[in-house]
Amino acid sequence: MNRSYLDWNATAPLRPEAKAAMVAAMEVVGNPSSVHAEGRAAKSLLERSRAGIAAALGADGADIIFTSGATESAALACAGRGLVCAPLEHDAVAAWCEASLTVDGQGRVAVADPARTALQLANSETGILQDLPQSLAVSDLTQAFGKVPLAFNWLGCDMGLVSAHKLGGPKGIGALVVRQGIEVPPQMKGGGQEMGRRAGTENLIGIAGFAAACEAAARDLANGVWDEVAELRNILESELSAAAKETISVGNGLPRLPNTLCLIAPGWKGETQVMAMDLAGFAISAGSACSSGKVRASRVLVAMGFDAALAGQAIRVSLGPGVTKDDVLRFAQVWTATYAKARARAA
Repeated sequence: MNRSYLDWNATAPLRPEAKAAMVAAMEVVGNPSSVHAEGRAAKSLLERSRAGIAAALGADGADIIFTSGATESAALACAGRGLVCAPLEHDAVAAWCEASLTVDGQGRVAVADPARTALQLANSETGILQDLPQSLAVSDLTQAFGKVPLAFNWLGCDMGLVSAHKLGGPKGIGALVVRQGIEVPPQMKGGGQEMGRRAGTENLIGIAGFAAACEAAARDLANGVWDEVAELRNILESELSAAAKETISVGNGLPRLPNTLCLIAPGWKGETQVMAMDLAGFAISAGSACSSGKVRASRVLVAMGFDAALAGQAIRVSLGPGVTKDDVLRFAQVWTATYAKARARAA
């Protein structure tokens, strides 16, 4: 069976550039904290990678603290700060914040006190983009980084969260981006690594792959690759909406990620859709990858005003540069036929 991977928001396939950089980094013997020649070589690779990631993020002059991923970055940024957020946030952020902010029907969050707020730039389920206020405490940049142009220095937030595997880097490596002068008490203690903010020998192989993926992602953005992805998303959205007019395309007409389609199919549970499409050769999801294995309505859609039944009938199709027009047209054809059968059985 020919399979089509349409779940890029869960994780992007590893970029060849990242794989090559990781293989090369495996030959670097030294510990970056050692002072001998081998250690200095490892330290040099570490700092070149840090500078490359900062450049891709538009974060020149900011501190890049390497972590195991955006979840650890969220804990480092949010723990003990008394922050508030909206129910739209990823569980990794919501776990540390009071989810008391209101959300309108277009997925926009009302922020009263930016300095005490964590607010994502892009939602992983709907793709909807937020207008970030100045002086924001924390922003989850994980889904937006690599897909839309952004510059940390222009966003006006104190800290940002990023993860390598969302843009074609390896899993298990991410970063917390910190505006200089912002205090970040360490959670991982025991060494002086990462400016004393995150102890432990750095994951040099993962960091090298992260940097290479960032460079490739920036090149894709500059070359208009994600504009082409947006065209495919729009084709898919039009095909599905035309074939099943009762469906709801969440975020249609709003600023959103170029690759994301959140579709509600009334009467057809999201997890059932995921299983049916998997059997037909398509990888999609019913929400955030960290929670889609749990059978429950999307709290993101509930926060936007959808009732629990409709929120439980949503899927997320997320595309990337490796997806073709044939992939999306085949998906539209198979999904439409399968939905028609599901509705016929329910009648």
